[in-house]
Amino acid sequence: MQKLKQIFGIVAIVLLVFMYVLTIVFALTDDPHSMTLFKASVVATVIIPVFLWVIRIFLNIAKPDNSEFDEATKNSKKDSKKN
Repeated sequence: MQKLKQIFGIVAIVLLVFMYVLTIVFALTDDPHSMTLFKASVVATVIIPVFLWVIRIFLNIAKPDNSEFDEATKNSKKDSKKN
């Protein structure tokens, strides 16, 4: 699970850096469509981090809580060593 989080984080960072670079490029180019592309890039720069944050929240909610299972397993191992 830790590797998945690291990969997810790296992909998110690369995507955001790419969006920032595109925003700068669209702002500096003199093309008739550059203003539309610039607006779309600015919106995506805001929406993508929010979307990634929401996904992270849902993954934390959906993660099973195994603390009771771990506690029961430790107790059963202690009991079996006593016998």
